Amino acid sequence: MENTMRTGKAATLLGVSVKTLQRWEREGRLIPVARTDSNRRLSPETQIREFIGLRQANHAPTTPVASCRVSSAAQKPDLANQRNVLEEVVVAKGLAGVECIEEVGGGLNFKRKRFLARMDAIGRRQVKMLILAHQDRLARFGFEWFEHDAKTHGCAVLVLTQERLSPEPEMVQDVMTIVHCFSSRRYGLRNYRTKVDEALKQDAHGVKKAQPCN
Repeated sequence: MENTMRTGKAATLLGVSVKTLQRWEREGRLIPVARTDSNRRLSPETQIREFIGLRQANHAPTTPVASCRVSSAAQKPDLANQRNVLEEVVVAKGLAGVECIEEVGGGLNFKRKRFLARMDAIGRRQVKMLILAHQDRLARFGFEWFEHDAKTHGCAVLVLTQERLSPEPEMVQDVMTIVHCFSSRRYGLRNYRTKVDEALKQDAHGVKKAQPCN
């Protein structure tokens, strides 16, 4: 029997909302093969993947994106500097229709709204090139994975690797964040060990008290 999937999973794979998928069903564009006892739609996995291929063919990559980022509002002059350099590169390479995205947020924060929106657009194959002043402008760590994911979805990655566009104070701030994170974990582990020791002592004390009742 062919594998099927529910509407929620199908919508996630297609990069649309459940309501959009329901509208496509009403329009006859994507009809579910069956329904569960609770009347939930079931679509064949092959049908969804074929539809993904059709959507990707009809929505070829059209947008190069130049991405700039700093950690705090105090570093906005660095943000302007990044943008100026990227714009110069765009002109020099003769790239047209480049969208420039500016972000203020830490490189260790993977929940940044613009970062997530950018990666989602890459996942939908809507970005054909991502241009960065330095690889840590995307994320402080894990750049190789993000680069691999982008290339897998047809997005080339151009990194200028200009250290002067990666502010030193920002790197210090990220290092302090890492130190604070591990310090907090160590403190929490110490508290956990203390509570375990106390519990063991209480259990041992209770056993000793129970012995005379035999």
